[in-house]
Amino acid sequence: MTGDDGLSRDYASAGFGRSLDWGASPAVIVIDMVRAYFQPGAELYMGTRDCLDSAARVVDAARTGGVPVLFTRVAYGPDGVDGGLFYRKVGALRHFAAGAPDAALGEIMPEVAPRPGELVLVKQYASAFFGTSLASTLAAARVDTLVICGVSTSGCVRATAVDAISHGYVPIVVRQAVGDRDLRPHEANLFDLQAKYAEVRDEAEVVERLKGPPR
Repeated sequence: MTGDDGLSRDYASAGFGRSLDWGASPAVIVIDMVRAYFQPGAELYMGTRDCLDSAARVVDAARTGGVPVLFTRVAYGPDGVDGGLFYRKVGALRHFAAGAPDAALGEIMPEVAPRPGELVLVKQYASAFFGTSLASTLAAARVDTLVICGVSTSGCVRATAVDAISHGYVPIVVRQAVGDRDLRPHEANLFDLQAKYAEVRDEAEVVERLKGPPR
């Protein structure tokens, strides 16, 4: 088994991991940063809030630079009637069904709470593009680059990044602003995203880019 450096060289020699440049018109999307993932004792609790704090700084930078910020959250009808096989596969999604006793777990965390006029997309599946108006909203706003924060790296973040590049948007995944319940799938998916589907960039670089030139 090769080490990380050997693996990176192996992928690069096969043509993976070429760089994608930022476009001229970015938007930020904050994926599913709701109480269920950050509230101690909740079934989906990740055990850390580091990615939430990072995402809050990215959102602040975007607002400072006049860059659009969008959000997603998950919600289902009674008994997950609109959740299909995904709802059946992932039992913890029942917390997001209408009438769930712990419905507050579906609320977006106050650190990244949407402001008036910022769009919140309600989704039922992993990708922020699937079954939502995201693609047409971005197209209408002439967005060409999608900066991605949120949870989880191996799930909804990955699915959104793959769909973003498939729709012709440059996906920028902010390394510190995405998270998972275990470091192993988190790191494995960041590696694979960088190799095939997205640019994985550090928070500091993204924040400076979003803020724009000094005023």
